[in-house]
Amino acid sequence: MKCIILPEKFDYDGSQISSLWAYNSFGVNEDSIIVFRGACDVKIEHMIDLEDRRENESIWSEDMVSFIIEHFDSTDLKLVYARQRFFTALVREHLAGLGIHTTRGGDDLFLKEKKLTVSIASTSAVSQKIHFGINVSHEVYGNLREAGIGDDEGIVRFMQEIGEAYVKEFEDIEKDLRKSRPLGVV
Repeated sequence: MKCIILPEKFDYDGSQISSLWAYNSFGVNEDSIIVFRGACDVKIEHMIDLEDRRENESIWSEDMVSFIIEHFDSTDLKLVYARQRFFTALVREHLAGLGIHTTRGGDDLFLKEKKLTVSIASTSAVSQKIHFGINVSHEVYGNLREAGIGDDEGIVRFMQEIGEAYVKEFEDIEKDLRKSRPLGVV
């Protein structure tokens, strides 16, 4: 699995959730997590959540860290939602290690009862995709500045640590798969 942290500002508009985006944009043709920071403004044509689409909800932030995850080992929707929840828990664990208390409701994190994150998961014919965004600054919702991670250096470190932690988890899973015997085999 590959982790790429984009050094330049990159805005999220929802098109990045499409399959093979990492390959088309960066030549990454393996499981990946691409991390970047920029504005978020999801256009209705890229909105995956049908409830949000029906309610004509807006998904935006002037400054957000986005994680785009793609796995090629399955196209199972239930599995990608489990991976999305796992990623949410991993971010929450990391924030707790920084002394930042959040609560989790499904795939969302809350800071002082204000929604801190947005996330969606879906599948295509070839892969599973997850977008997880966490507000850096936002007038209405929770944000990393309010949590005490406001300077650019802290945000970059946060992006790298989360991306690398996710990759490490999947490398550990792959190692465990190769050392476990199937049930019924002596």
